[in-house]
Amino acid sequence: MRELLKKLSLAFGPSGCEEYVRDIIASEIEPYLDGAELIKDHTGNLIYHRPGKGKRLLLNAHMDEVGFMVTEVTDGGLLCFGNVGGMEPLILSSKRVISENGIVGVIGSKAVHLLSAEERDKPTLPRDMRIDIGADTKAEAEALCPVGTYFTFLSDYVEYGNNLIKCKALDDRLGCAILCQIIKDICNEKIDVQHDLYIAFTCREELGYSSAFGVTDRIKPDYAVVVESKAVADVSGVSDDKKVCTLGDGVIVSFADKSTIYDRDLIKYIMDLCKEKDIKYQVNKFISGGNDSAHIQRSGGGTKVAVLSLASRYIHSPSDVIHGEDFENAYKTVLAIVSDKGFEPSCLCTISN
Repeated sequence: MRELLKKLSLAFGPSGCEEYVRDIIASEIEPYLDGAELIKDHTGNLIYHRPGKGKRLLLNAHMDEVGFMVTEVTDGGLLCFGNVGGMEPLILSSKRVISENGIVGVIGSKAVHLLSAEERDKPTLPRDMRIDIGADTKAEAEALCPVGTYFTFLSDYVEYGNNLIKCKALDDRLGCAILCQIIKDICNEKIDVQHDLYIAFTCREELGYSSAFGVTDRIKPDYAVVVESKAVADVSGVSDDKKVCTLGDGVIVSFADKSTIYDRDLIKYIMDLCKEKDIKYQVNKFISGGNDSAHIQRSGGGTKVAVLSLASRYIHSPSDVIHGEDFENAYKTVLAIVSDKGFEPSCLCTISN
């Protein structure tokens, strides 16, 4: 599963450019369909469906990552850009980036020696930065990277320290890797699926315009579990009450974030299942962020939803860091949910007129 995580994380795939990631996922799971259906919809989502007699369960992970788009080319051959997704401006300067067609560049800004006293007290914003691809003229740069060209961080995959994993785009290629493994397990008969199971790999989550809306409208799930990253603050200088969660303390269960109030019965079921299976988990201690859950919960007739997250340091950067044990525990939790024969969805009441 880690080899697939590496392959997916290194793939190019900012919001709106997910096809490279989608092609990797499709090639991974097509040999394991075993009668299941694989659909690519109009917005670029990839949806796996294994019919069953139980309730409709949707598992979800998004394929896109944060990145950049060229908005203008200067006379000197530098590229003006806008962010695709949310990033802290302080991390951008001097970072290496790569375009969809393999052009390498460096994000540059005014050197500290040239900043005024007033400028030194303020972060340099992306609008004042440029991507330097080594071009000498506007014409040369436009021939390589015209307006509309996508870039993303140029990073490497590293396992280091006490079971830590570092790469770009672990948000949310980790979720994609886990759900791919679940599909393989089903085919290899490691899971006897009790549900009418859908697994969706979705687009454009990082922009906040997630295509998960269309997935939910299409399949109308009874309940859904989103597999995601969670930005944490377990670093020196942050008070305990603001430390969202901790790397290595298990998969994260949340009661709420900035865009979703998660279903309490579904959360309780997941926590009880983790206890029963001796799967390490932790509870989110700080309300922040958001993900596909909001779009899934609100679209169509509404869906009972929960999220399983992995603690992530330095999220939305070229050096996103997760803990390998958390990765394994998230997988075990999803595996337990899908294979649970005793699941009684008491939270899923039928509303009749």
